[in-house]
Amino acid sequence: MREKKPTLIVTFDTTTAAMALEKFCMERRLPGRLIPVPREITAGCGLAWKAPPEDRQMLTDAWTQAALIWSDMRILPL
Repeated sequence: MREKKPTLIVTFDTTTAAMALEKFCMERRLPGRLIPVPREITAGCGLAWKAPPEDRQMLTDAWTQAALIWSDMRILPL
């Protein structure tokens, strides 16, 4: 069985918000990628951003400065 590692999971209320965040991150080469929401979480649009937990502060600073919207942020063992 694969060892689970702590992972930053960011959820969204809308698909539009998820896609805007993905575009922003891709353009700036920020870490992470869109994934289906893990079954441990319920979220509005079914998409989540997965990134290393050590990048949490850097990502939230960049997203806040760009006025991007997300619903929730958790660190889960995935």
